[in-house]
Amino acid sequence: MSDSLDRSTKINLLKEPVVKKLCEVLDKNSNKGWRKLGEIVGTDRRSDDMETCSLQVLQVEGSPSYMLLRLMGERGCTTGHLMDYLQTLGNSEALQCLKPSGTILIQPQSVAVISGHNLRLSCHAVGKSPVQYQWFKSKEEVPNSFSPDLVRSPVHVKDAGFYICRVNCGDTFEFSQWAQVDVLNVAVSHGQSYHSLEGRLKLVIQPQSQELNIGETLQLECGAVGRPIPRYQWHRNGVPIPNATKRKLMIAHVMQEHHGRYRCEISSSTERMWTNEVDVVIATDKVALLIGNLSYKNHPQLKAPMVDVYDLTNLLRQLNFKVVSLLDLTESEMRNAVDEFLLLLHKGVYGLLYYAGHGYENYGNSFMVPVDAPNPYRSANCLCVQSILKLMQEKETGLNVFLLDMCRKRNIHDDSTPNIVLRVTANIVFGYATCQDAEAFELSSSGFTNGVFVKFLKKRLLDDEKITVVLDRVAEDMGQFDATKGKQALEIRSSLSERRSLTDPILPSDSTDHSHSRQWAKAHELPETMCLNFDCGAQIKLGFAAEFSNVLVIYTHIIKKPEDMSFCQAHVTDFSQDLDVDPKEMNRETPEETGIYLLSSSLPQHCLYTRLSSLQKLREELVFTVCLQGTFTAMDEDPVHWTKSISIGKPLIARLDLHRAMRRNSCLQTCMMPHSPSYSPCHSPGPEHRLHLHYGPHQTQDYSRLSPQHHYLHFTHSW
Repeated sequence: MSDSLDRSTKINLLKEPVVKKLCEVLDKNSNKGWRKLGEIVGTDRRSDDMETCSLQVLQVEGSPSYMLLRLMGERGCTTGHLMDYLQTLGNSEALQCLKPSGTILIQPQSVAVISGHNLRLSCHAVGKSPVQYQWFKSKEEVPNSFSPDLVRSPVHVKDAGFYICRVNCGDTFEFSQWAQVDVLNVAVSHGQSYHSLEGRLKLVIQPQSQELNIGETLQLECGAVGRPIPRYQWHRNGVPIPNATKRKLMIAHVMQEHHGRYRCEISSSTERMWTNEVDVVIATDKVALLIGNLSYKNHPQLKAPMVDVYDLTNLLRQLNFKVVSLLDLTESEMRNAVDEFLLLLHKGVYGLLYYAGHGYENYGNSFMVPVDAPNPYRSANCLCVQSILKLMQEKETGLNVFLLDMCRKRNIHDDSTPNIVLRVTANIVFGYATCQDAEAFELSSSGFTNGVFVKFLKKRLLDDEKITVVLDRVAEDMGQFDATKGKQALEIRSSLSERRSLTDPILPSDSTDHSHSRQWAKAHELPETMCLNFDCGAQIKLGFAAEFSNVLVIYTHIIKKPEDMSFCQAHVTDFSQDLDVDPKEMNRETPEETGIYLLSSSLPQHCLYTRLSSLQKLREELVFTVCLQGTFTAMDEDPVHWTKSISIGKPLIARLDLHRAMRRNSCLQTCMMPHSPSYSPCHSPGPEHRLHLHYGPHQTQDYSRLSPQHHYLHFTHSW
């Protein structure tokens, strides 16, 4: 061990206690003090520019020795030079200041340990007089810590922090370097051991995947034990995160851009390791597409899809889904609607697609039948469910639910075998309303009723349970229904590994571009109610209601009429030919007369009602005429007419332009066969693909078409 400081050390790196002691000695000695030292430095050939030091020192208040030493340090003076100058000066007391009385030989090392294990920090020093120790945690003295070794047995999480040791030797003291102690709270499994803290790092805490809503706090944690303490660097999608160099990663108020795959690089001076890579999903939206086909051109009409879609729409909106509900779509309209829906699916989104109508299944592939499908139809005229599901899988959403309320009987006129390979992905729930090669039933009566599947689904849909638990309970309820026992059983396929519920809260994001999502939400936004004033003094209320996203109800109501007018009525007319509105079903005095059954109870009374369906066919803005017809008491003439032209833009689903020809979209390209509306097979499709159960005149159920065999089937598959 050397008896002095390193001679090559620059004097501006001397520790403050040494400099302070040296200045006191040089300031008080007039013969061998700072003035004489300045003269010696000025005549030294190694420092030609030092001759002005003594003159500059005189201009400074305070310690002239301190200023002299600072100027010498700025000019590169080393400890060796200074010791030579002091030797020439003959100031042994000053020279002794540069010869320490004690030296720390072993510095404490930072360490990471597991709670419950033992902690030992060591600081050893030697000196010419007895050495004393005092340990500190941050700025506080550690009680009874007067030995070279600081021991905590066992160590607790509260012991984590920064430690330093003060070494006293005679009338001088020196501090050790800081040592960080990280204490990991780890539940050690049976057979695991982390006794040795030296050598290789040992990874003991892995980060966990998380699903968060926008605005919540992301917290990821990992941890390794070892000495020296490990270093950490978090990565997202393979890129280092700036300033993410702690064991715990915390991001307050997460936004959509924080979703991705996270892992942490853990390193020491000799090795490096990685944690597992985990997914962080930021749930940003809940969207649903509901399609009900009932008014088939070439096939039997259905009733239940309209009621089913209407009920599910209202329930899903209670769960904050952005719902688009559509009736009676052609093949191109269905494809475009599905394509618009797929554009909404991305990381974190909850997506639900429901279809009710005619359908079939061949060779494990299911097909949804559009209302314009020819008789007979084949796969070329229908939408392949597995093709859509494949595209949904690629979106890596927070949750994908696909519910098919249709028959799965084989179509003997279709021998195509699409080769669609579904890969294994998470968060997919696929529900069939019936089993393979079986029908899906609707319960028909003189009124409107649900199909069997939705009859029970709507009772459970709002339950705050994992979606697979909800569907399991629906399956159990269906299994107890006498009308379909042994005929219809719900089949569920799921790859859902974590709890996902339709009731999960989703907060909207303002930080990213959700223009398409907003457009989807507007597909059910109504035009604003209007108050129309006519020259005769009459005032008319023009109101709107949406039965579905493509079905608009317009009603007119007389708010005020002139006192001398004996009769006053307002009606709407001159609609676009795209809508194919039957004049006989316009401006009726009751909603039911126009085909408005589901909304009738919520509409205002004493109005004239008009129902506009198939809004998806609207190519331009909806412009129509409001015609006011009135008769005055004092005039024995024919009624007088006043008109106003009204434009309400593109209402509801018309905004999405589903009328356009089939786009070159992903839904079409994935199917492995041509899809042409003009392709019309020439054979009969065989038996009906959605079977009716009829009630008699007194609402009694007719079981004559059902098998007496009672059995319950339920499948849960993984992809």
